[in-house]
Amino acid sequence: MKVLSESKVFNCSAKTLWDILSDISRCDWVPSVDEITLEGVSRVFEMEGIGKVRENILSLDNENMKLQYSAVETPNPIEHHLATMQVVELDSENCELNWTTEIDPEIFSEAVHHGMLISIKGLEEVISD
Repeated sequence: MKVLSESKVFNCSAKTLWDILSDISRCDWVPSVDEITLEGVSRVFEMEGIGKVRENILSLDNENMKLQYSAVETPNPIEHHLATMQVVELDSENCELNWTTEIDPEIFSEAVHHGMLISIKGLEEVISD
């Protein structure tokens, strides 16, 4: 299993970033997704270049600004996927996003990491608007 990790400081309040991430149907910050549908504990979407993905929301912790989700249905045979996004307040105008993803088999780690990086860039663009 491969563990991917990205951290990024954003020039906005932790609440601003958390409001974006905690709205699990929001996709304007994910460049390769046009729409997310919620089905029970799952969010379902088509990802450009990948296909249909179903992620189960495992935890949406507003108090600790922490989201955990797992891809449970993908076009590729993923054995394990667990992502954790946590927003940490640095001060009233800055926060840090800590995002880790466990992925197995490791052959998919490069694509998952690319998705994390373009999503972080998408978050930067949404926040700067």
